[in-house]
Order: sequence, then C-alpha cells, then structure tokens
Amino acid sequence: MKNLSVIAALLGGAAIGAALGLLFAPEKGEDTRNKIAEILRKKGIKLSRSEMNTLVDEIASEMSVEGSE
Repeated sequence: MKNLSVIAALLGGAAIGAALGLLFAPEKGEDTRNKIAEILRKKGIKLSRSEMNTLVDEIASEMSVEGSE
C-alpha cells in the first residue's frame, strides 16, 4: 500500500510540475491555457474556460503557499 502512495504522489507531482512548466513558459497566457486544455481533453478531462481559470488559480495559490514556507 505504501508503494502505491509513493507512485501516486510521484505521478501527481509530475503532473503539477508539467502544468507549472507550461504556465511559466514564455508564451502568451491564452496559448498556454489552450495547450493545457488540449492535453487534458486528450486524457478525457474536459474543462470549461472558468474551470480552467479556477485550476490555474489553485495551482498558483499552492505555489505561493509552498514558496512562503
């Protein structure tokens, strides 16, 4: 069971890292959001524009909380 938790944490961290890498890439925000939405659609996850913005805001707030620790 511990191995499963480690794998889940690793995959979650990789997904968040990839999303953050895209968010901070030197592209326009709209282009980056479209790329993230396309990747999620390919994985079978469909988000509206407001849901995507909420996701981006949540990731950004997590980063600011972790950065202040």
